[in-house]
Amino acid sequence: MGLEFEEITKEVIGAAFDVHTELGYGFLEKVYQRAMVVELDSRGIAAESEKGIQVIYKNQIVGDYFADLLVESKVVVELKVALNYNPNDEAQLLNEMKATGIRVGLLVNFGKTKVEFKRFVRSEKSS
Repeated sequence: MGLEFEEITKEVIGAAFDVHTELGYGFLEKVYQRAMVVELDSRGIAAESEKGIQVIYKNQIVGDYFADLLVESKVVVELKVALNYNPNDEAQLLNEMKATGIRVGLLVNFGKTKVEFKRFVRSEKSS
């Protein structure tokens, strides 16, 4: 048995490498975000950028924010542009996964010399 949504996450990671190869390092996050949507679309993968997420607490909306990418309505992708991958960025992705109920997420950093990424899966018991 493979990883949950393994094919989708492989396509996202491959798209990130292609975008980084073409654009290199140093653009604003929005440029990479838009390029990722174009690249994923060219691969036949549906991706929504700036997908709105509502945070609910005791049946009340207590916050709104936006995921960088929601891929195939199954994988949340958080994009960063930094010299190196920063584990401090993981909390934002984990919160987006929790708020949406989506179990699989990718944190992708468009670094100076390479793309770095980490895949996350929330357990069934997480709420």
